[in-house]
Amino acid sequence: MTLLAPTLQAFFTTRMTSQFGASPHTVAAYRDTWRLLLTYLADATGTPPENLDLAALTPDQVSGFLTHLEVVRGNAVSTRNTRLAAIHAFFGYAAYRHPEHAATISQVMAIPAKRHHRTDLTYLTPPEVAALLAAPDQTTRAGRRDHALLQLAVTAGLRVSELTSLNLEDLHLGAGAHVVCRGKGRKNRVTPLDAQTVAILRAYIAVLPPGTSIVFPTRTGTRMSRDAVAARLTEHAATAGTVCTTMASKRITPHVLRHSAAMRLLAAGIDSTVIALWLGHEGPVVTHTYVQADIKMKRECMKLLEQPSKPRRKRNPMRFSRLLSFLEAQ
Repeated sequence: MTLLAPTLQAFFTTRMTSQFGASPHTVAAYRDTWRLLLTYLADATGTPPENLDLAALTPDQVSGFLTHLEVVRGNAVSTRNTRLAAIHAFFGYAAYRHPEHAATISQVMAIPAKRHHRTDLTYLTPPEVAALLAAPDQTTRAGRRDHALLQLAVTAGLRVSELTSLNLEDLHLGAGAHVVCRGKGRKNRVTPLDAQTVAILRAYIAVLPPGTSIVFPTRTGTRMSRDAVAARLTEHAATAGTVCTTMASKRITPHVLRHSAAMRLLAAGIDSTVIALWLGHEGPVVTHTYVQADIKMKRECMKLLEQPSKPRRKRNPMRFSRLLSFLEAQ
């Protein structure tokens, strides 16, 4: 029998870090999956995690763990599928190191992701964006920071991890103003900034404490966490909801601000392929989700359709022929 611990340790230290160069966020997500799975197996088998055999991870045990996530922990199907992807990644690595477990590994790899209903895309309308931007108290340092962060999020469409990792050197507020960030896949992305965002960022940066290199620091000068950004956004959304009542029915997360930036570009008539580059998507297929969510665009398409009862006038090609007109004039 092969112990699970050495293979799992090699997966994180060799496969993910040295070979794949996975981001800290990805490593943390995979780590959390395996912490949950090992705890579940230890409770189910009575064996400490360090003494578990690789063969103990049977398809039934993995399926039971996935059910446990949904039923006991109350996780969504999308979270269940994400955990399964982390398990599949490990078993794909284990297949090369331990071919003697090929039968069990192939059975686990055959466990499919669960299909689920996709929720409607949530984004903020222009009045809702205006209410949200007005919510932070700009007489305080935290309020000025939050206002600048929200403004950059809804105009540039940066992910929350991209916002929190920004340094002052990443902002270029002169001619051709833009922000440089590192997105998914460790790819650098350059996003232009409009005049209003540039003005807000300039005023905000001018009052930052001397020696600060982080664009959006905490009170102690460290980087904001994802949870901190989400908490501040929830607070400001509640304040904005007292002015703009349509926000009360929406669950506003940092990613909703990214959706709002995309919908703003779409409403301005920007092509979906350009929006994909703007947001750092792998391709326009992901961006197509925004097109599907834009009911205004669908209504405009309906206006372009002719009514079935309206007779369609046939075009006479002879009428517009310059050559025929020339010959008739001779």
